[in-house]
Amino acid sequence: MMNVANKSVVTEFVLLGLSNSWELQIFFFIVFSLFYVATMVSNSMIVLIVISDSHLHSAMYFLLTNLSIIDMSLASFATPKMIIDYLTDHKTISFDGCIAQIFFLHLFTGTEIILLMAMSFDRYIAICKPLRYASIISPQVCIAFVVSSWVVGTMHSMSQVIFALTLPFCGPNKIDSFFCDLPVVFQLSCVDTYVLGLFMISTSGIIALSCFILLFNSYIIVLVTIKHHSSKGSSKALSTCTAHFIVVFMFFGPCIFIYMWPQNSFVIEKILSVFYTIFTPIMNPVIYTLRNHEVNSAMRKLRSKFLNFSTETPSHSL
Repeated sequence: MMNVANKSVVTEFVLLGLSNSWELQIFFFIVFSLFYVATMVSNSMIVLIVISDSHLHSAMYFLLTNLSIIDMSLASFATPKMIIDYLTDHKTISFDGCIAQIFFLHLFTGTEIILLMAMSFDRYIAICKPLRYASIISPQVCIAFVVSSWVVGTMHSMSQVIFALTLPFCGPNKIDSFFCDLPVVFQLSCVDTYVLGLFMISTSGIIALSCFILLFNSYIIVLVTIKHHSSKGSSKALSTCTAHFIVVFMFFGPCIFIYMWPQNSFVIEKILSVFYTIFTPIMNPVIYTLRNHEVNSAMRKLRSKFLNFSTETPSHSL
């Protein structure tokens, strides 16, 4: 049996990334750089639009703003390092840096899960109990939703970090991915991975699956309610809920697959990891803005205000 002194032999991990091909690495560098910039710009625009337009100062857009902030954070915990790593030959990350990535990944994903549930509850009350909406979804309740999401995310993340810190790493240090996460890191530990796999299924997989089933049922109830109301307002509600469900499905699908089946092939895990850390954060603003007339209207107002300000600003000659 290994003694405690052997636990900290590994001081850094080697990230194998997505491909060994130099041509593919250049391609990924360009594509992911563009995606990252687009993610930060689009989500920042949503935050700016909601803050600047008083017509969007409602519960749904307050939660949407916080979702954009989380998406920017989720896109930033590993993607910038991955982009920089494509310019270097030896891609490594320190042990502490690896633990930090695990912490932030689970912090942001855990927080987003609770926030998506809050957004689902907001739409449920707005459509199924419209007369009680103002009394139930108050500004204080919205703030409580956001605070609760970060508290739950922090607690979940801490449990994953504490678990990772108890793992003994005594030899292999090559991670077949572009960032650290428990499904790939725990397979490098010097203990039986079967028990660790069960831990991940119980703490991440089952939680994600349960939340998804709960969200799915709530949207079914909402859609059934909308079906019995044929009006312009119902059409708008259907469009909003459809957008919300697309976001939920894109976010939960990869998470459930990775954590419910931790012994997946590394190729599948890489594809899914790219999906929910790079593609999903940019898809959220695209889905919400393209399908939302109010956000599009506020965007046009902000753009015209900016153009008017630019034309009214006198030019200074030397």
